[in-house]
Amino acid sequence: MCKNKMATNASDPSPTRRTTSRSTQPTQRTPRTPRSQPTQQTPRTPKPSKSTTTSSSSDPSSSNTTSAPNYLNTSSFKLSSGTSISSGTSLSSLRDTLPENPQLYDFIEICSATNNFLAKRYSSSSTTPSWRCNLRGKDVIVFQRKFRRKIERAQLKERLSVIFRSHHISIIKLLGASISGDHIYLVYEFVNGANLSACLRNSRNPDFTVLSSWISRMQIATDLAHGLDYIHNSTGLNLCFVHNHIKSSSIIITEPSLNAKICHFGAAQLCCEIDEEYEIAKDLSSIKAQKYEGEIVEESSSAAAEASTSMKSEMKRRLEDSKMKFEGVRGYMSPEFLSTGVATQKSDVYAFGVVMLELLSGKEPLRYKFDKKTGDFLKNSVIDMAAAALEGGYGGSDCGSVEGRLRKWVDRRLKDSFPIEVAEKMTRVALGCVHVDPDKRPNMGRVAGKISKLYLESRTWADNIRMPTDISVSLAPR
Repeated sequence: MCKNKMATNASDPSPTRRTTSRSTQPTQRTPRTPRSQPTQQTPRTPKPSKSTTTSSSSDPSSSNTTSAPNYLNTSSFKLSSGTSISSGTSLSSLRDTLPENPQLYDFIEICSATNNFLAKRYSSSSTTPSWRCNLRGKDVIVFQRKFRRKIERAQLKERLSVIFRSHHISIIKLLGASISGDHIYLVYEFVNGANLSACLRNSRNPDFTVLSSWISRMQIATDLAHGLDYIHNSTGLNLCFVHNHIKSSSIIITEPSLNAKICHFGAAQLCCEIDEEYEIAKDLSSIKAQKYEGEIVEESSSAAAEASTSMKSEMKRRLEDSKMKFEGVRGYMSPEFLSTGVATQKSDVYAFGVVMLELLSGKEPLRYKFDKKTGDFLKNSVIDMAAAALEGGYGGSDCGSVEGRLRKWVDRRLKDSFPIEVAEKMTRVALGCVHVDPDKRPNMGRVAGKISKLYLESRTWADNIRMPTDISVSLAPR
């Protein structure tokens, strides 16, 4: 019975006040009882132990007995109310972050939300048409894309389920899709902000940029590196996920935190832009090469030969196919993607390196200058300018230190307020990502680790150069 009363007192705070008030009254009347019945107190001695167990130390005085139960009651009430409120908010916030089930919208819903596609198109940088609308009570943006190859509905649902289970803070979430003929309509959540290209290069005011601090650009680089690393290495178990749309115009900078989010996640897989046969043959050849490395076995040579011949035949078939078409943006396409049209994770790493150089310098990936002497247009690549800044030759002169050349090449709107050692390391990491040989490019896991370390170094640099706030200046005469 003692345990049941303690349990009821702990669960319900209101009864505990009544029981404690009743228990305190017998403690005050104890001086009166010994006069009339001194012998009857002996069987009642175990009963006051119940009150002593509930009120921890009630023996010394009556004032302590009244204060201790009140303290326990108030604290238990606050804890119970606090935990109920916090658990409710935590459950609601957790429920909002959980991945939803794959939603295949009816084409009628897409038509009604976009007013039969007569609504004003959203001014996005993508070449595909897009509309901002309200669908099932959510502010979304709808992209219209075309299938590259035929895909079965079961396979499409499987890919959708994998994409829906993927969640990252640096990736814009895909809410659903709809199919109509040869087109697929991808529904993404709408994120308020501007793309990275518009933040770096404002045509109306070229001397102004929102990203005017070094730490803001390092924050964007860290977000992009971890987001692309998640897409490559932590998304699908059976699918080789490739983004295939990495560029500065497909990266949204949110307001007011200035964090980066990657757009068009899953579009390459759902639109069949990735050649799975080529990826499987490449993975098999790499696995067999690792398995038989250092061994002289006839079967290993035959297996490697079969894998290499299959890869060559697949590439030859794609090159000879006159109907092969692929999309890309000049400056972001890797050399092997230009020659074969096959998008791989290494081509994503190449495009990421171009975005990093673009973020550091503030310049476009490709710029054309008209030469009056020759009458031709000269191409200036951000990759060539970055390599010249490190190795010499930037600005038409080979002389000067690396620090001086980097300060000329890095965006002048930063006003030379950046750590030169970190800027040099970031430039070398970006140049490693845009290597001509795809096998010599690092994977995104290694790149994300390096950029995170450089971000921490930039954070300590920013804390050290912060202006002191505890200095008082007085202009009065002494």
